Amino acid sequence: MAITLNIYTISMIIVFIIGYGFITIEHVIRINKTTTALLMAIICWILQFANHHDKFSHQQNLDSLAAHVADISQVIFFLIGALSVVELINAHQGFKIILDVIKVKSKVRLLWVLGLITFFLSAVLDNLTTTLVMLSIMQKLLTNREDRWLIGGGIVIAANAGGAWTPIGDVTTTMLWIGGQVTSWAIIKNLFFPSLACFIGSFSIISRCLKGSLIDYKLLNAHKKLEPIGKLIFLAGIAALTFVPIFKTLTGLPPFMGILFGLGLLWLMTDIAYFKEEDREHLRVPHVLTKIDLSGVLFFFGILLCINALESAELLKMLAQWLNQHVGNIEVIATLIGIASAIVDNVPLVAASMGMYSLQQYPQNSSFWQLIAYCAGTGGSLLIIGSAAGVVFMGLEKVDFFWYLKKISFPAFVGYVAGITAYYLLSII
Repeated sequence: MAITLNIYTISMIIVFIIGYGFITIEHVIRINKTTTALLMAIICWILQFANHHDKFSHQQNLDSLAAHVADISQVIFFLIGALSVVELINAHQGFKIILDVIKVKSKVRLLWVLGLITFFLSAVLDNLTTTLVMLSIMQKLLTNREDRWLIGGGIVIAANAGGAWTPIGDVTTTMLWIGGQVTSWAIIKNLFFPSLACFIGSFSIISRCLKGSLIDYKLLNAHKKLEPIGKLIFLAGIAALTFVPIFKTLTGLPPFMGILFGLGLLWLMTDIAYFKEEDREHLRVPHVLTKIDLSGVLFFFGILLCINALESAELLKMLAQWLNQHVGNIEVIATLIGIASAIVDNVPLVAASMGMYSLQQYPQNSSFWQLIAYCAGTGGSLLIIGSAAGVVFMGLEKVDFFWYLKKISFPAFVGYVAGITAYYLLSII
């Protein structure tokens, strides 16, 4: 059945555009981006429920909403669990262990060191968790806001690039892997160097914006000492984060169950350790939970819920059909999907692509699916709300949308193009 626009779907598009615009000028209108995200999500779903007919009955819309909320809730619970683990490590000053090892004095060298760690760590963990950990480390090393934002932007790019070349590093690559569009070895072999080219290209530009040396970390944090069981909490916290993909493989349960299991164990450890120490309440999980930025978590929820409304109305499928009819070239389509993922969440875009193009059209491990994996994974770096890593960065550092657009979007675009170019060059060798 052909997909057609009507008053409801047109209204949803208008609401999304207006809401997106309000989010970008948050610092001007003084309306919190979370407020806008939640309102645009609810209004879009109201319109979708009003858009009921044979294709979208009330029950079908209810089922669709329930399914999307279930999926989003998994991400939200994972995010809350990961934020809690990172904040618990932070409360115990556990990151001092890593910080004391970093000996670099130059801001440029720090950018590359943190970037390389992020790039490879994101391939093993997911890019969301990696971004949380690396931003927490960065915040301990830098006092200047401009420097933190520049290096934080680099961390977002590195996390997305690192997550694109393994089947477990980014949710969209995982979707293609589970769906049979790509295999593990093929995606690693064919996307590692393009992802590395993306990382190097972007960081080469960002490096030009950083000048000077770091303030001595030990002097800056001389008053902060590792808590009595800080080392144990650090090791247990990092183990909890890295164990998530192993937990998923062993049990078949979704990642949020793994991170909550790890948080539960850490909670038990701290309760036992501070059983008789009332002056250690600030090191217990209940206090740590009060430090989490729930506003950022709800922003993430609102954005995903709004995109899901557009997906349920089949507007994203319509976009895929339009690209298929008017563009045709699969390489260009994959590139445009990556750019679109900077505006619209890459998960429904990739899902729409998987629905639009069959394995008969493009067999397993074809260049189309590999380019989709790369472009959808790295294209989200072009705008700060284009990826989970970017949204977390925006929430933790209160980064302005237009600052990111001005300072980070161009380096991200250079890296994006460099990766696509590297893929083409490798394919003809």
